Amino acid sequence: MSASSREAIFAAIRANRPKVEAPLPVVPLFDANAPADLVAAFKKMAETMGGKILEHGEDSPIAALRTAVAGRGVIASAVKELPGDDAQGVRAITPDMLPTSLADVEVSVVRAAFGVAETGSVCLPDSRLIVNTAGFLAQHLIVLLDPTQIVANLHHAYRRPEWRQHAYAVFQTGPSATADIEGVLIHGAQGVRSLRVLFCPET
Repeated sequence: MSASSREAIFAAIRANRPKVEAPLPVVPLFDANAPADLVAAFKKMAETMGGKILEHGEDSPIAALRTAVAGRGVIASAVKELPGDDAQGVRAITPDMLPTSLADVEVSVVRAAFGVAETGSVCLPDSRLIVNTAGFLAQHLIVLLDPTQIVANLHHAYRRPEWRQHAYAVFQTGPSATADIEGVLIHGAQGVRSLRVLFCPET
């Protein structure tokens, strides 16, 4: 099929698509057993799924972030808390980048839209990744998460606007992992080898 034929077919589909805005199904929230402390619940599940929490103790979250990436090779940042700096080996992720240009990145730093306590997941929409491959081409991923943006479970997550406002959004739950039938678990098989979450309020 030629390019012109394909475009003609797509144009016809778009022109004749029904102008119906079907309502989303109503999903109950199942809050009866929701944890009282969402941050503690998130931390527990994130670690259960192979992720780690980047603790900062008395230091500021930004100081902990800079320490975590120091001397780690090529760093790619999609967050304002870690601006691009060639002298420090920090590459700012910009919308004009080719997705493949992040293939040599050791550590990618992004900010999640929100987290899910039930699963220890972080939601990474395209607006936060800037280049979608920032979430999985790097060897290691550090995710900034505002602790006030943690929901109890996936039913609450379903109601978040990210699923209606973005062309791309993904839940990331720990590092990439695979296990064979004998139960040998390997992290980093298809994506990032490690995922660390840094609680950092968004200003």
